Amino acid sequence: MQNTQTNIMDTIFIEQLASKKKSLRLAVVTETYPPEVNGVALSLSKFVEGLSELNHEIQLVRPRQQSDSRSSLDDGVEKFLTTGLPIPKYSNLKMGLPAKKRLIGQWTTHRPDLVHIVTEGPLGWSALEAARKLKIPVSSDFRTNFHSYSQHYGIGWLKKPIVGYLRKFHNMTALTTVPTEFMRRELSSIGFRNVRVLSRGVDASLFSPENRSEALRESWGCQPDDLVMIHVGRLAAEKNLDLLIKSYWALREQDSRIRLVMVGDGPERDTLTALLPEVIFTGVKTGRDLAAHYASADLFVFPSKTETFGNVTLEAMASGLPVVAFDYAAAAQYVTQESGRLAPIESGRQFIESCTQLQFLYRNNRTAFDQMCFSSRQRAMQESWPMVVRSFESMLLDVAEQV
Repeated sequence: MQNTQTNIMDTIFIEQLASKKKSLRLAVVTETYPPEVNGVALSLSKFVEGLSELNHEIQLVRPRQQSDSRSSLDDGVEKFLTTGLPIPKYSNLKMGLPAKKRLIGQWTTHRPDLVHIVTEGPLGWSALEAARKLKIPVSSDFRTNFHSYSQHYGIGWLKKPIVGYLRKFHNMTALTTVPTEFMRRELSSIGFRNVRVLSRGVDASLFSPENRSEALRESWGCQPDDLVMIHVGRLAAEKNLDLLIKSYWALREQDSRIRLVMVGDGPERDTLTALLPEVIFTGVKTGRDLAAHYASADLFVFPSKTETFGNVTLEAMASGLPVVAFDYAAAAQYVTQESGRLAPIESGRQFIESCTQLQFLYRNNRTAFDQMCFSSRQRAMQESWPMVVRSFESMLLDVAEQV
C-alpha cells in the first residue's frame, strides 16, 4: 500500500510540473539501448520513458539492432538509426560508426533544442561535432569507466590517452552527469568541468521480496534454510569475479550447502562453468524473471571495482537482500551496516570477511539478518525513478536555456 501511494504521489507531482514548463525536442545519442541488456541501456530507457511522459519530444540516435523493423518509432520515441560494428567479445553490442554528415542534415531540417550524448564512441564524437557546428547545446553522461577497464584487457598502457580523450570529449559539452558524488569528485580532480550528480532510480514495485519463489529455489537444489548468494552482472574480467569465487569458497568451507547463483552472460562464462560445475549459471534474465531470481536469493555479493554506479545494487536492495560490496559507486551511497557490509576498495580480504560475517548472522541470528533485509528494502524504496527523471529534466532545461 505504501509503495502504491508513493507512486501515485510521484505521478501527480510530475503532472503538475509538466503543465508549467517548456517542452524540449531532445536528441539522445547512444550506442546501446534495450533490448540489449546492460546497465547503461536499461537505465537510459527509464530516462527516455520518463522524459517522454513529461511531454518532451525524444529522438533516439543509435546503431541499428538486429531486432529493428522498418518502423521509425521505438515505443513512441522517434528513431534515427546508424551503422554499427559488433564489439569484440561482446557481439550483442555495437560500436556506432561516425555519422556527422547525416546528423548535420537531419538536425538542420529537424533542429533539436538540445543534444544529449550518452556514449563517447565514434557516433558520440560525430554527434558532438555536428551539434557544435550547428550551435546546438550539448550535454553528456559519464557512464562507463573505460579507462579502468583497460587494465583488464592487456591495454593498461592506454589508460592515460583514454582519460585524455574522455576529458576532452566531456569538456566540450555544457554538462556531464555522473551517478555518484564520489565519481564527481574523482573526475573534477583530473580536470573534468561542469560535472553534476544525477543518481539512478529503481522500480520497487518490480524488484520486491514478494517475488520470492520456493519453486525456483528448489530448481537450484536448495533446502528452505540454505543460504543462496547471488551475483548479477556481465561475466567479464573487469567485474573482479576471481574475488567472488574466493568468497564463495570461503563460505563453502563453513557450510557445504551454500549455493551461488550467477545471473548474466559474457566472455568468461565458459571458463567459469568449467571451473565451478556446482554453481548455477542462469544466463541473462530480465523483467519479472530477473526480479524472481533476486528475491529468491538471500545475499547479494558484488565485487566489481569498475562501476560508475551499479544499478544492480539498488535492484538487489529493493528485492530485500543485504549487500556485500566495496565502499564505492552505488554501494557507498546506499549500503550501511544496517543493510549490508562495505569493504575498503583495496582489501579483498575484508570483502571475504564481510561475506562470512553475514553468513554467520544468517545461521545464528536470523532475526538480525531479516532486519537487514527489511532495512535494505526500505532504503531502496526512497529512490523512485520519477523523482530522478525530474532532476534530469531540470538539468537539461538549464543547458537548453544557455543558447
